[in-house]
Amino acid sequence: MTVAPENVLTTQLAALAAESSWFHPALVAVRDLGLSSWCIGAGAVRNLVWDWLHGFDGRSALADIDVAYFDPGQISAARDSALEQRLNAAYPAVRWDVKNQAGVHLWYESKFGHPVQPFRSLEEAVSSWPELATCVGLTLRADDSIETIAPHGLSDLFAMVVRHNPTRVGVETFRERVQAKQYQARWNRVTVIIS
Repeated sequence: MTVAPENVLTTQLAALAAESSWFHPALVAVRDLGLSSWCIGAGAVRNLVWDWLHGFDGRSALADIDVAYFDPGQISAARDSALEQRLNAAYPAVRWDVKNQAGVHLWYESKFGHPVQPFRSLEEAVSSWPELATCVGLTLRADDSIETIAPHGLSDLFAMVVRHNPTRVGVETFRERVQAKQYQARWNRVTVIIS
């Protein structure tokens, strides 16, 4: 599948997010938290794009909306939980998962079995997510413009390619994720590359 140049994809992604009946209100809700460095990313962005590319009406099943933010001065699970509660009150139509990426290294090994190094920025954290197609985050600015964080580009996302990002997880973990997420059963035009 041939995809458009990055600048065209970035414009298309921003338009999809701005016009979405579920994604745009989610962006507004997170912006209203007043965080300085944040994005909605991963599966929410994937679903937004792949549902559109497949011509689906509405939103396909989504476990949660991942909110990643970066604040090295306030690292605690209690803060993440408090932010989730605020989002649940503001926009209860979805489930929220809020994580301060500055603190991932403190809990990742106990949850997933191997350590990760501390991240230095939100962009670095986004660049480490398990599939390259989902290493994408969107932020709604005060002027209502949408900023895209896509350290690996947007071509895999728009080409519907699931490709392993070796930065954080190994191939076996990637295989388990692919099996659990059932990408091709949910979106029949998706290509999974396991190497």
